[in-house]
Amino acid sequence: MSLRLRQVSHEVFFSTDAFSRIGPAEIAFLKNQATTSNRRRARICAHPSNENPLHEMVIVAASDSYIHPHRHHDKSESFHIIEGEVDIVMFDGEGDVTDIIELGDISSKKPFFYRLSDERFHTLYIRSEFLVFQEVTNGPFVPGATVLAEFAPNEEDDTAVEIWNKELERRVVQYWQAAKEHEGR
Repeated sequence: MSLRLRQVSHEVFFSTDAFSRIGPAEIAFLKNQATTSNRRRARICAHPSNENPLHEMVIVAASDSYIHPHRHHDKSESFHIIEGEVDIVMFDGEGDVTDIIELGDISSKKPFFYRLSDERFHTLYIRSEFLVFQEVTNGPFVPGATVLAEFAPNEEDDTAVEIWNKELERRVVQYWQAAKEHEGR
C-alpha cells in the first residue's frame, strides 16, 4: 500500500499524504479491517481532520454491518458506489419505509451515485459481501450531532440488531414486490 495513514481507531484512518490515492491495495486493506472490526466497516478519510469543511471518505462495509438509521441536521451527503450493491432505505419518523434507492457499481447497470440533501432517516441494506463507496459530506464532524432513530435498536444490542436486520430484509423485499406489482398495472 502506497498511502500513508494515521490510525484513529480500528476502523478509521486518515491519509497523511498531500495527494490521497486510493486503489486496489487500499481497498483490500479496508476489507481486511472491516472483517475484523466489531462494526464490520472501515474507512480512509482523504480530509486531514474532523474540522475540515469537506469530508471525503472511501468506506468498506461488510454485508452484516449494522448502520443505525440516522439523519443529519444541516448536512448533505453523497455516495458513489465503487464496488457492490446496496439499497438506501429511507424512513419517516415512525420507522415506516418511505423510499428505497437502489444503487450498484457501474458494472451492475444500476445507478451508482446518490445525494441526500434533506433530513431523512436512512440506513444501508447491503446486498453484496462488501460495499465499497466514496462518501462526501460537509464538515466539521461533531460527535453526537447525528440523530439516531429511536425506532431502531442500539448497535450494542446484538440480539435486537439481528432481529432488526431480518425485519429490514423482509421490509425491503416487500417494498420491491409492491413496486413491481404497481409497475405491472
